[in-house]
Amino acid sequence: MPRISGPQPSAFGAYVAGAGARDELVVQSRMGFASPEAMRAGLDAVRDAGPRVVGTITLDSFTRTGQFLRAGRAIASGESLNGYPLVSHSASNNSLLLRGLDLDAFPVQIRHGSPEPQEIFRTMLRYGLTVSEGGPVSYCLPYSRVPLRRSIDAWAEGCRILADGAQDAAHLETFGGCMLGQLCPPGLLVALSVLECLFFAENGIRSVSLSYAQQTNPQQDRDAILALRALAGKHLGDLDWHVVLYTFMGVYPKSTEGATALLRESAALAASSGCERLIVKTTVESQRIPTIAENVAALRIAAAAAYGVPRSAHRERSEVLREASALIDATLSLKATVGDSLHEAFRLGILDVPYCLHQDNRNRTRTSIDDDGALRWASRGDMPLPVQSAPDRPGGAADRLLQMLSYNQHRFDAR
Repeated sequence: MPRISGPQPSAFGAYVAGAGARDELVVQSRMGFASPEAMRAGLDAVRDAGPRVVGTITLDSFTRTGQFLRAGRAIASGESLNGYPLVSHSASNNSLLLRGLDLDAFPVQIRHGSPEPQEIFRTMLRYGLTVSEGGPVSYCLPYSRVPLRRSIDAWAEGCRILADGAQDAAHLETFGGCMLGQLCPPGLLVALSVLECLFFAENGIRSVSLSYAQQTNPQQDRDAILALRALAGKHLGDLDWHVVLYTFMGVYPKSTEGATALLRESAALAASSGCERLIVKTTVESQRIPTIAENVAALRIAAAAAYGVPRSAHRERSEVLREASALIDATLSLKATVGDSLHEAFRLGILDVPYCLHQDNRNRTRTSIDDDGALRWASRGDMPLPVQSAPDRPGGAADRLLQMLSYNQHRFDAR
């Protein structure tokens, strides 16, 4: 696969890079409200929360699944929705939502979860919105029954729509580093993040961000992010890119103290590993949907926790780097395009997400958490991974799986 050269950073990339030049971590929440008034109130509160923040409009589940008429009926009837139905709102409502916002000074990202994003991207462009996220694998396998081949084709078209309509302003963040939120070993997360960004570039996107979700061992997570940066430098060439960390996405601590400690640990991890952006969780994640004020509080906690944290030294040959490199190289060797290679890799089991029940995922891999809290492979299926030490415990039994899912909750609530 040749190295890719590209243009100067997009407006979003430049905004993030500007914060990095001042050693500031960009922080972002994931709010989504159905009405333009509530959604705008959320954006205004985030904008005023600090100097380096990103706004988010998270879309509702009807829009994610292409049920635009159903979303429209929900708007008309006043039915509660779990996000903002961008495609189904009227032009006047969407204009009201964005009126007076300077999207260069305060970028706003559309988050959606759709395996078929074309209409979402077309609607975004009508209102000057050019930053989104997802991917043909990461928004297909965990969340839908759409065949992987169909999602790959839809995302290829969606990338071209966004690239043609936004030109150099288009930016996509891969969700590949967040597959299923937890219990996916870092080597696979890093590989999927790089592969989806290569797919974006293949289809015209020149500004990307690579994601990684905090897992269960800080040193392993740090190695994973450093590996992700190294592989992005190798494979993405001069493409405009940065790394975004997600605060732990699994079963969250129940106590306020535990949840706050987990958020602070993620912010310190982001800063020490060189991440440019952090997507936060609030202290009430285990209880209910957070309010605007609770989202703003999480942004401020994270920014304060990241301030002054020293950068870690780079490790060239971590286990995560070896695993991710093997998976990327094996996948890219299969076909002429990244899209076809991804499809073939899942068909052959070269890529295989543990505990993922989608029909195009083999689901032959399993994981285990060792005594240090690090995620290891208990069963590798057909993935061409380097030899590693055996896990301390087998993976997959129902009681053991529940223990692993609750690992971080127990670890932080015990504090």
